[in-house]
Amino acid sequence: MAHDTAVLVLGGGSTGCGIARDLAMRGVDVTLVERGNLTDGTTGRMHGLLHSGGRYAVSDQASATECIEENEILREIASHCVEETGGLFVQRPEDSDEYFREKLEGCRDCGIPATVLSGREARKVEPYLADDVSRAIQVPDGAVDPFRLCVANALDAERHGARVETHAEVIDLLRDGDDIYGVEIRHDSGPGKRTHKSPGTTEEITAEYVVNATGAWAGQIGAMADLDVAVRPSKGVMTIMNVRQVDTVINRCRPKGDADIIVPHETTAILGTTDEEVADPDDYPEEQWEVDMMIDTLAELVPIVEEARTIRSFWGVRPLYEPPGTGTQDPTDITRDFFLLDHDERDGVSGMSSIVGGKFTTYRAMAEEISDHVCAKLGVSATCTTAEDPLPGSENISVLEEGMDDFGLRSPIARRSNQRLGNRAADVLETDEPNPVVCECEGVTRAEVQDAIDQSGSDLNAVRIRTRASMGNCQGGFCCQNMATELHPRYDEETVREALDELFEERWKGERHALWGEQLSQAMLNYALHATTMNRDNDPANGSTQVDYAQFDGGA
Repeated sequence: MAHDTAVLVLGGGSTGCGIARDLAMRGVDVTLVERGNLTDGTTGRMHGLLHSGGRYAVSDQASATECIEENEILREIASHCVEETGGLFVQRPEDSDEYFREKLEGCRDCGIPATVLSGREARKVEPYLADDVSRAIQVPDGAVDPFRLCVANALDAERHGARVETHAEVIDLLRDGDDIYGVEIRHDSGPGKRTHKSPGTTEEITAEYVVNATGAWAGQIGAMADLDVAVRPSKGVMTIMNVRQVDTVINRCRPKGDADIIVPHETTAILGTTDEEVADPDDYPEEQWEVDMMIDTLAELVPIVEEARTIRSFWGVRPLYEPPGTGTQDPTDITRDFFLLDHDERDGVSGMSSIVGGKFTTYRAMAEEISDHVCAKLGVSATCTTAEDPLPGSENISVLEEGMDDFGLRSPIARRSNQRLGNRAADVLETDEPNPVVCECEGVTRAEVQDAIDQSGSDLNAVRIRTRASMGNCQGGFCCQNMATELHPRYDEETVREALDELFEERWKGERHALWGEQLSQAMLNYALHATTMNRDNDPANGSTQVDYAQFDGGA
């Protein structure tokens, strides 16, 4: 039987994109399908921590060892996506001395570089740490940009011949008896889709082998073929502050608990997180008390957090896997290790495997393991090279000299552009056309936005994840319309309006949980800009707004 593709990868998060890249680099014909943008699921809703493994050094040493190994690899192959912040596990007076000792010994047992600092030494590293922090363990945590990393993997997969289909939702698995041979997908009508079919239509894609890399949604995909994949989705909240209160990842040195980490990320700091099991990864409550707890609890570690402005919050869902026979476990006790489920060996259904569990930091190792498995099934002898071959944009990054103007830009803008683009910077930024800054908060220029439009079409949320435009302090208040303007004249007015509304809605969704104090004033300013000067709350061209500003009506 002729197939449309050799391997069909379901899911465009970090693991799916990593699998597509790995297989494509081995010469395998690969197609990847994702129901939304790349990173639409868990990957796009994480706190940006590149684990050293320190968090698991006591409770899950196998995961901790995997983390430090992959941490070191990602620093090499994806340097333009990683900031080497370092990390501190800090101890407060009420935190156990015994656990501190276990953490230190666990790090050393797992090969994680770990140094003990006194409270005074820790405050030299991070001056805003609380005065009663008594000591800390220093580890090589880092911050990582998940959007940039996923896109880099997808681009490299395409370079090696893969087909990447976004806005293509799996609605059924194709099964003939005990063999799965493909999927049926429905193409989304959203802007910027990377598909080869008209929006609203369905398509069957056949394959020699199917890989289910949909994370928290793996159980739903398995159920389409009557396969039980026991994923236990666990939600967590992240809250974004307006500036970087710390430049080092700050972890609470205590056993599992909510609100125990602050991750510096680009121009902001991200507070996290909770761990609460949910039934449906698409439908769960987003509650104000969770946001309040992040701020109140983490202010015990970094008191200035309590005085800072909260610009937005978001929730993500972890794809925890529950091995058979462990149904009574609390979600926080489930291993963060990953599992490869061969449905032929496990269920007697050939043609598909699922990869479940794991963490963002170990995405490449997960991709390597299942790619080895798939290649063995297909008789492909090529080996994995993803641990050695740099991702696009990461080779030969040099730090700009202070005060240097590069590509005609102010040096801080040029430096950030170089960090985002890596060795693609010259190709993107060397232009004879005017190259103004489109997003001032994040220092994103027209050339970067146009480059992202070349990759993603009219979908401004896809442009956002490639460039960080609209992700700064103003949350798009001053740049959303600038981004939409860059779509002209490639796209007609209706497409541009739809793209602008979708970007507004995505930004507003996270801001609703942060409307107090100065952030309420910022939101009111955005409202004035968008709803009055652009008439976005009552646009006769649309009939009604796409952005729900109802919270302001008569109440602000």
